[in-house]
Amino acid sequence: MPWQQYVADVLMEIDPETGRLAYTEFGLTVPRQSGKSTFVLAKATHRCEAKKFYGARQSVVYTAQTRKDARKKFEEDFAGVFEESKRFRARVDPRWGNGNEHIRFPNQSRFGIEASTEKAGHGPVLDEAYIDEAFAQMDGRLEQAFRPSMITRANRLLGWISTAGWRDGSPYLESKREKGIAAVEADTGFGLAYFEWSAPEGCDPADEEVWLDCMPAVGYTIDLAAIRDEYEAMDLWDFQRAYLNLWVPKGGEVAAQTVVDITRWGELIGVEEIRPAPVALAVSASPDRKWSTIALAGARRDGGTQLQIIQTGRGTEWVPARLDELRRQWKPVGIAIGTDDPASSLIPDLEKIRPLKNKLLKVSQGDYARACGRYVDGVNAGTIWHSDQPVLNISVGAARWRKTGDSKVIAPPKDATDVSPLKAAALALYALASKKPAEQQPHDTPRRAVIL
Repeated sequence: MPWQQYVADVLMEIDPETGRLAYTEFGLTVPRQSGKSTFVLAKATHRCEAKKFYGARQSVVYTAQTRKDARKKFEEDFAGVFEESKRFRARVDPRWGNGNEHIRFPNQSRFGIEASTEKAGHGPVLDEAYIDEAFAQMDGRLEQAFRPSMITRANRLLGWISTAGWRDGSPYLESKREKGIAAVEADTGFGLAYFEWSAPEGCDPADEEVWLDCMPAVGYTIDLAAIRDEYEAMDLWDFQRAYLNLWVPKGGEVAAQTVVDITRWGELIGVEEIRPAPVALAVSASPDRKWSTIALAGARRDGGTQLQIIQTGRGTEWVPARLDELRRQWKPVGIAIGTDDPASSLIPDLEKIRPLKNKLLKVSQGDYARACGRYVDGVNAGTIWHSDQPVLNISVGAARWRKTGDSKVIAPPKDATDVSPLKAAALALYALASKKPAEQQPHDTPRRAVIL
């Protein structure tokens, strides 16, 4: 694959002054199933076979999380490939003695495995060493064991390879990655080479464009449909670490992946003494239509917007009558309902009530995406206020982005927590901005804000 060829091309660069390899160490982090093992096998085989450059009797070692893991990888992904190859089957000699597993080449070069301990690498000299699944290393003891065995070799190469680790749980890889990024920025052309394919922090993990940008094996050994299946089946953090190569909290801890910053949302609690005017209403329902929510968005005198959940109730049957009652009470400039929302089934019933029909604003999926954007922009700018209602706070904390066409919308998380209160609030915000009152009369007397 192109990414593998690129890494190999860089690692095989020659220092014109010395005639030796320019790089003596490299780091590589890519998503799972990107072809790391294939790259290691090809690179190690080249080291063992290219005797005109390296010389005979090269010694290459590979280690993973445990010796058991390393042996399994060796049997299935390394020796197994040689066994299936007509070209190499007769040229290599796999040896399986316990504690001495290795593949011997005709020039007596040796490709073997080591345990992940301080004693690894002690003994004969090493020319090339791989620390695979480096996220599992708690410290640099394995690297410290390898380096002395490589110090006399002219074209030595140490590689640490991994998918992203856990925040505060993969100290060795975290430290090495920092050094790798610094080496890339310095761009000296020698010493340490670092390669990383990963998604940007804060990206939409459901966005296929993000997948295409960070998964170098997509289109070669992986197709997008398979990744979509993985996204639907896996825990969100596990998916991001495995396939987006992002560092995530260890042990399934919750991290900030909400639509808006929760801390920021908590700072926007406040209700004016005067009832907001004008106002708009909106309705949304949970995917199973077991719950419906009516929300209000109103203009504040300070120039901001007040969001409020008017009512949440079981089912949908109660919604038309309640909306008609609120229409008379609040005289909204519009009543919004999403055409793709589960509550859209209420549209025929709402249109039967003429005063409601005249106020009804049917919001397309594209306009709903804009409504979601307006909500996020308002929170970020500090112009949206709320009255600290638990039903709304819970949906704000649970909501996630979902890709739809070229846009993204607020949607329920994988655990199906109902976020219809937030969806209704976003729709009400959109209706308030879209509909202008025919005539807005100032309050004759101050009215106390009504918090329901």
